[in-house]
Amino acid sequence: MSSGQQQQNREELDARARQGETVVPGGTGGKSLEAQEHLAEGRSRGGQTRKEQLGTKGFQQMGRKGGLSTMDQSGRERA
Repeated sequence: MSSGQQQQNREELDARARQGETVVPGGTGGKSLEAQEHLAEGRSRGGQTRKEQLGTKGFQQMGRKGGLSTMDQSGRERA
């Protein structure tokens, strides 16, 4: 693919992205092609970093717990 064709394709995707279509996997909510690319990159990297910090088991546990258990504990201590 020549660079001219590639540029045209990007412009087409950008136009679709500006109309609210998601053109990059993981780029949901981006208002342009570039914004969607940044979102997709940040999302995948953010998940990887958390997974590395907690390890796979900790990552799964965090998903199960949600945010309620910590509020529940502190509520009991104050009462």
